[in-house]
Amino acid sequence: MSRYGQMFGPDITFLGVERCDLDDPAGYADADVVILGAPFDGGTSHRPGARFGPNAIRQTCYLPHDGSRPSLALRVDALKDLRVLDAGDVETYAGDIEGSLRAIEDAVARIAASGAIPVVLGGDHTIALPDATGVARHHGFGRISMLHFDAHADTGDIEFGHLHGHGQPMRRLIESGAIRGDRFLQIGLRGYWPGPEILDWMAGQRMRSYEMTEIVARGLDECLTEAYAIALDDCDGVYLSVDVDVCDPGHAPGTGTPEPGGLSARQLLDAVRRTCYELPVVGLEIVEVAPPYDHADITAYLGNRVVLEALSAIARRRRDAADGTRWDPKQPLLDGR
Repeated sequence: MSRYGQMFGPDITFLGVERCDLDDPAGYADADVVILGAPFDGGTSHRPGARFGPNAIRQTCYLPHDGSRPSLALRVDALKDLRVLDAGDVETYAGDIEGSLRAIEDAVARIAASGAIPVVLGGDHTIALPDATGVARHHGFGRISMLHFDAHADTGDIEFGHLHGHGQPMRRLIESGAIRGDRFLQIGLRGYWPGPEILDWMAGQRMRSYEMTEIVARGLDECLTEAYAIALDDCDGVYLSVDVDVCDPGHAPGTGTPEPGGLSARQLLDAVRRTCYELPVVGLEIVEVAPPYDHADITAYLGNRVVLEALSAIARRRRDAADGTRWDPKQPLLDGR
């Protein structure tokens, strides 16, 4: 189950928010968001090191770790306006994939069942299988769609003789029925994998994958608008999975399988913000932040800001729903202050 604290590095919470213990449901019964570390990188096919991602994402910030982060753009303080707690890390072991995935799924399912949104800090992308499955156990198999930002499709079948790894979780999710193939939207694919056989399987599942060439030709906003319409059709919520390698390595060098030619950091943050503001996000993850390959904490900062953009957008979405207003991204910073 979850540990009280972190597996690697100093025993801290995300930017100083309160801690909770998943073995004490009363302690997080009124939470809006519960952050959970999944420091597992036993499914990597290239460079390991993402096990240190949760620690880096929690702490990499030049501002005080005081449980407060007012958003200049969205005019909310997500860490104050929402009840955000940190449950520490799930205790995982790289040599036991099946046991680690069971522990992560159980922890995520507990959070989802409490009514809170689980925000999972990875870890390699193997954890998408237990993360999204844990959410689906609460909302219903086939009732949530997946919006997946990544350079890679992660739809491999058997790799290195195993069913589980960071190149296979999306296939396993579809095969299990947790996520429908026709409600699986992928943003940012590029490069030289997968090959024709896997692409044929993906087409047979009616997945929708936006490769970077299409995104450049049509524009990211247009592709997202189309993806949102599909994601909202006959589903009750959206699971957001962000692999930091969706960004060009110049913007996210600290990752295990970098692929040139991706999104900029600005594009990713804007897309995460828009997704969490416009869609009913019921769970999210940020994965593949690998500090051993980072430079000047570039990727760790980006991972931290992905979480903050998501939480700020969720807070603004709830505020606007309550008072009947709508956020205008064109509003000048000092207008109305």
